[in-house]
Amino acid sequence: MTYEHLLGLTNVVKSVVTTENSALALKSGSLKVFATPAMIRLIEQSAAELVDKNLPSELTSVGTALNVKHIAPTPIGMNVRAEVKIVSVDGRKIFFDVAAFDERGEIGRGTHERFIVDREKFQAKADEKLCAIPKS
Repeated sequence: MTYEHLLGLTNVVKSVVTTENSALALKSGSLKVFATPAMIRLIEQSAAELVDKNLPSELTSVGTALNVKHIAPTPIGMNVRAEVKIVSVDGRKIFFDVAAFDERGEIGRGTHERFIVDREKFQAKADEKLCAIPKS
């Protein structure tokens, strides 16, 4: 199966900055601003949703790489959004340009990679790790 049909597709996911997704709450800093981990989560959510809605149900994607700069703060109460675009496909590997914005402009930019996997096989491989843990 080829995945070139994904090339050029875009997606946007929106959220609001709250106390719960602040740097203070997520312990990624000491300020009441949109946390970098929350921005990354929003970007990955946008990318994962985009791929999932364009694949057969037995397939999904997993994040394999992310390179993002968080370039501007966003206070609690502002709306934020993550925009992703598929810019390249190499076999089962998907490459995205990603950006995040608040109501005043760009707050983050970078690249993201995801890999298409079979849901059941991937989950089974992960679950096998539990069987390999020695009992004490």
